[in-house]
Amino acid sequence: MLPIDDTTPELIQHLFARQAPTALALRESTAKQRIDKLKRLRDALLQRREAWIAAFETDLRKPPLEVDLTELLPVVDEARHAISHLARWMRPRRVAATLTTLGTTARVLRQPRGRCLIIGPWNYPVNTLLGPLVSAIAAGNTVILKPSEFTPHVNAVVAELIAEVFDPAEIAVVQGGAATAQHLLALPFDHVFFTGSPAVGKIVMAAAAQHLTSVTLELGGKSPAIVDETADVERAADLILWGKLTNAGQTCVAPDHVFVHRSVRERFVQRCRETIEARYGTSDAAVAASPDLARMITPRHAGRLGALIDDARARGATVLAGGAHDAPARYVAPTLLGDVPTEAHMASEEIFGPVLPIETFDALDVVIRRVNAAPKPLALYVFSQSRRSTARVIEQTSSGGVCVNHCVQQYAHAGLPFGGVNHSGIGSAHGVSGFNAFSHERAVLAAGRLTLVSLFYPPYTGWKAGLGRRLVRTLGWI
Repeated sequence: MLPIDDTTPELIQHLFARQAPTALALRESTAKQRIDKLKRLRDALLQRREAWIAAFETDLRKPPLEVDLTELLPVVDEARHAISHLARWMRPRRVAATLTTLGTTARVLRQPRGRCLIIGPWNYPVNTLLGPLVSAIAAGNTVILKPSEFTPHVNAVVAELIAEVFDPAEIAVVQGGAATAQHLLALPFDHVFFTGSPAVGKIVMAAAAQHLTSVTLELGGKSPAIVDETADVERAADLILWGKLTNAGQTCVAPDHVFVHRSVRERFVQRCRETIEARYGTSDAAVAASPDLARMITPRHAGRLGALIDDARARGATVLAGGAHDAPARYVAPTLLGDVPTEAHMASEEIFGPVLPIETFDALDVVIRRVNAAPKPLALYVFSQSRRSTARVIEQTSSGGVCVNHCVQQYAHAGLPFGGVNHSGIGSAHGVSGFNAFSHERAVLAAGRLTLVSLFYPPYTGWKAGLGRRLVRTLGWI
């Protein structure tokens, strides 16, 4: 891995100061000006396809198709959606007067927050960095981007792209590790957008609180999948493994573990085995050599996952498929585990890799209690042909989003808010939700010819007090 030096505090402060006048000027930017920037960003992204593929091969050994579908396509679609709808999003929203504000007119303006910081993770270093950037530009902000230090080759392409399209006084890239992040978070940004783990999200939120800076936190957690007795088992297995094994499981919305009804467990496990063989190979050597399976980001991350597998096995878990791991090669085989005990570390830690624990259940109530006993996940997946059972799960649990008889596609829908709840995140991204995250809704009220509050100027004579009492009673009856 290429070493990435931390950016000096002096340069960070210089960039932050340079963006102050630009942020003020951008408050008056038009939809056309912002759309032109989004088009330039989109075009520059697409012009570098071969460079992206080479960089991802080095950093993550990500297959080219996954680069296209999970890195470039989401950003292009986010830009397309913003370009199509931005003029309407920016339009002031008129608000009718209420009974207590008769005689006034009101509207809501969406104004840029100002200077923003976007901190991206290593698992999808283009998608999760440039996707929020689209929203920030659409909302009229300046931005400092801080990519993960674990993807140096991808970062180099990102930095080149941003330098070509934008003046650093508007959009700049700052590279480095924890020290760089600390220097950035010490500054009074107007908004911080962070994608990463809940543990680091707490640090980001605490730092932002020192300046009362608003935050959007896109985190993660142990997202469960549920396969009940009515499910299309083959479809469920195919989709769950697609969501689980894309990017070698290093996906915030990947199903972390799956609850399978006892009556369909064996069919589900068998289908999963067949699916792994069909997609990656019929032998351990073939799977390890497959060009379609990405690698873990570092040997340390691969070693952590290998330790989780070994710990679960030592505590009584059954290896139903896979199980091999090689930390120096950053390799973990697609692995199915059965009967993982609750005391295993894997049962409480987010897996974030190509390992799927399969738990058997007999009653849906038990699964719902298990889901509610854990921190609220970013995603929840329900595979069922029963509308009643699906409705029960949705109504009786909480998660950032829900996907029914599908997997991870809720992330791809630009019309849906994407975000977590509590432990799995704060705020939402994508589409108009992303635009709103980087905007301040400013209330504007203007007086009309009638000034009804003049009826209640002091001195508070008897008839004024009586009028006030009657007004309260009247509103209470309506």
